[in-house]
Amino acid sequence: MEVSEFDFELPQKLIAQKPVSHRDQSRLLILDREKENLGETVFSEITRFLDSSDVLVLNETKVRPARLHGKKHGTGGKVEILLLRPEASELEWEILAKPGRRLQPGTVLDFGSREKAAEIMAKKPDGGRVIKFSSREDLDGVIKEVGELPLPPYIKKPLEKPENYQTVYAKKEGSVAAPTAGLHFTPELLDRIKQMGIEMARVVLHIGYDTFRPVEVERVTDHEMHSEYFEVPPETAKLVNEAKADGRRIVAVGTTVVRTLEAAYSHKEGIRPGSRETDLFIYPGFKFNVVNALITNFHLPRSSLLMLTCAFGGKENVLHAYRYAVKREFRFFSFGDAMFIR
Repeated sequence: MEVSEFDFELPQKLIAQKPVSHRDQSRLLILDREKENLGETVFSEITRFLDSSDVLVLNETKVRPARLHGKKHGTGGKVEILLLRPEASELEWEILAKPGRRLQPGTVLDFGSREKAAEIMAKKPDGGRVIKFSSREDLDGVIKEVGELPLPPYIKKPLEKPENYQTVYAKKEGSVAAPTAGLHFTPELLDRIKQMGIEMARVVLHIGYDTFRPVEVERVTDHEMHSEYFEVPPETAKLVNEAKADGRRIVAVGTTVVRTLEAAYSHKEGIRPGSRETDLFIYPGFKFNVVNALITNFHLPRSSLLMLTCAFGGKENVLHAYRYAVKREFRFFSFGDAMFIR
């Protein structure tokens, strides 16, 4: 299977640069896999397509203010870094840096009013760096002082309200990107869903920068996913396992929830609680064991997220839906419209 099979033409004007004024008023495309047909509505009407017996699973990750602006100690050269994930020590972090070529091990970076706050310790084979902060207080202080939410590279202007890039149920900080399917929910909509009798379960998957990267190999099977940390609470595992045994539908809010649940699944035990990392790569041909329906945004061409969506909804179904969405001028990517695949 070639990566080029997951490419599509997208006019720049359809890349959403800001959210709609009310989260739940984005457009919603309904894809029925069995009937192979499409329908349109607004996201607030998703309750029409949910059943009282459903279990809705949400990713409670919260975006960390992981973009830091600093200067090279001694020269004053400007540097922008993105904190990706902690290394063995909580003071050492894998980062992306811009410009990165001149940041050799031993380079000291200053942030805000703090001096010698961090030192470049090593270079990664993929071009990243490892940085070490001098103390926990320095790290926390730098993030509080100069940290910004790391918006996707296709969003060109800062947000007036940075909280718009967090879900209303975000709790556990650790992502460099929002689980964007969840951005459409409001507290009022969640209350309506609860009043229908629908049970909600929570997981955590901290999203890495790979979510923005296109797959650069030619063959899908040659792509390697970076691992991401996830958590499945015992109560979530219990609820999902019982619901599956009863034949109830598991509705995933976003591709991160799909990866979490499918990675946590065992044929012998069902969903296993606990925390660990996953590099699960889902593409057409994958057998889904847990998820029955998916709420998702419209993803980048040639991306692993689009491949997962095609695996779930059927490649031709999903690509047809994308062509329809382009023709109907749906808004794409993080602040764009949504699709419900059932």
